[in-house]
Amino acid sequence: MRIRLLLILVMALWGSAFASSKAAVAEVPHEVAGFLRFLGGTLVLLVVLRAPRLPAAEVPRVAGLGMVGVFGYNALFFLGLSLAPAADGSVIVPMAAPICTVAVSVLLGRVRLSGMRSLALFIAVTGGIVFFVGIPDTGDSRLLGDLMFLGAAACWSAYTLLGAPLLSRLPAATVTVYATAAGTAALGMVAVPAFGDVRWSELSLEFWLNQAYLAALPTALAYVLYYRAVGQVGPTTATSTMFLVPAFGLTCAWVVLGESIAPLQGIGAGLMFAGAWINTRPTVDDSVVPTAESGGVVVEDDSAAVDSTTRSDELNPSADSISSAADSLRAS
Repeated sequence: MRIRLLLILVMALWGSAFASSKAAVAEVPHEVAGFLRFLGGTLVLLVVLRAPRLPAAEVPRVAGLGMVGVFGYNALFFLGLSLAPAADGSVIVPMAAPICTVAVSVLLGRVRLSGMRSLALFIAVTGGIVFFVGIPDTGDSRLLGDLMFLGAAACWSAYTLLGAPLLSRLPAATVTVYATAAGTAALGMVAVPAFGDVRWSELSLEFWLNQAYLAALPTALAYVLYYRAVGQVGPTTATSTMFLVPAFGLTCAWVVLGESIAPLQGIGAGLMFAGAWINTRPTVDDSVVPTAESGGVVVEDDSAAVDSTTRSDELNPSADSISSAADSLRAS
């Protein structure tokens, strides 16, 4: 129960990040907005977690994870925000990510789909088509932006799946710090050419406060809590809570930016939600192929495909400090 409450907190923070990031993109180029968010997030992580030790043999894997989940995701995410409403992104990314996770798990042989889950995949894909067909005719930029959001969702799914095996060997804090640092370095290289387009002296106090919020909460705290959850309940269960992000994201986009989605898009979003929800529910007739990541343990629910001997204190020595930070945030 406790870890699921932390996941809800993570989804609330990520939902708010769509509107906050859209506000940042309105003042600086999208490359710069993405880099500033994760530069601040990396610094916060390094200060709070004190640069945990990373074995040299794991450096390439963790760096590669950062290229996919931090650089790849955010390059597409912030580009999408510069082209399409934050409301679209708050639906596409969290709805598509769980579907991608299940689909890739099937292709890798980790999960055998039941008839119900196959039907759910069809429903979700149909919902995605309806959502894109329902995009208002406001030019090609919105469609292109929504496609960028779809690519970002694929990157996030890969980030989740590739990160799970690492958590059987490394603390969640270590993976998060160095994956974020690697991805941020790549974002910085892309952002440097756009620095000349920024009127730094004219940026408002609200802009910098927004950047501080994005760095400390949706980035630093949320990423650590998310990976802690993946290590304890598995990637599929963790991504299934992303169904909460659209509710938080659409609410923030409406309150902060005055955005909304079209009625036909709402129908498509509902179908995607239904399909994604069914696909991440445990079913009696699903069978999971044991893998190295699951410690060879055969389980009925793929969300439990984490070594039963792996405990939260082994995965994350700093779990107490992270939980304390989360408790403080909830208290405020």
